[in-house]
Amino acid sequence: MARENERADAARNRAAILAAADRLFAESPHGTAVSMDEIAEAAGVGKGTLFRRFGDRAGLVRAVFDARTAWFREALAAGPEPLGPGTPPRERVFGIMEALVRIKLDNTHLTQTLEEAPAGRGAELFASESYRLVHGLLADAVARAGQAPPAPDAAWTAHVLLGAVRADLVGHLVAAEGLTRGRALRDVRALVERLLGP
Repeated sequence: MARENERADAARNRAAILAAADRLFAESPHGTAVSMDEIAEAAGVGKGTLFRRFGDRAGLVRAVFDARTAWFREALAAGPEPLGPGTPPRERVFGIMEALVRIKLDNTHLTQTLEEAPAGRGAELFASESYRLVHGLLADAVARAGQAPPAPDAAWTAHVLLGAVRADLVGHLVAAEGLTRGRALRDVRALVERLLGP
């Protein structure tokens, strides 16, 4: 019985931490502006609990981001068109890229922190599990998209596409150049069309 209570307490603590961190990160201009002390206090847990569960700030930011984007991973794994595995390759490239634009615009405060995380601490962008997953799916879809280049070029093309929706670039375009969601979605579709061919 004690173990069941511990597991329930642990689940409640995790949910409280993620909710508090999500709120505080959203209220902050940048994830690094929120201290672990502030998150622990808002969640009603000790700071040690945060470090035991998430390792460091990057791990906590990643956990919040993963919770916010679980729908995307589920859609990629088993969802319907335009993200699911049954989608024609060309349309899947469009679908993935348009979903990424929405994710970056809706989670700028998290994605900028994640993409700026220093290398060598398990959070480096190109080695991250989420980047490798999306890159692999994009490369596969590009390679099978009719007019697409052969596989080695498909991997490079997938990196280029992901580079076009980096959070720092999207954030700059929104803040400095007034990029709107509609324009971003049209522009990324046009980029995919140019890279894949007619």
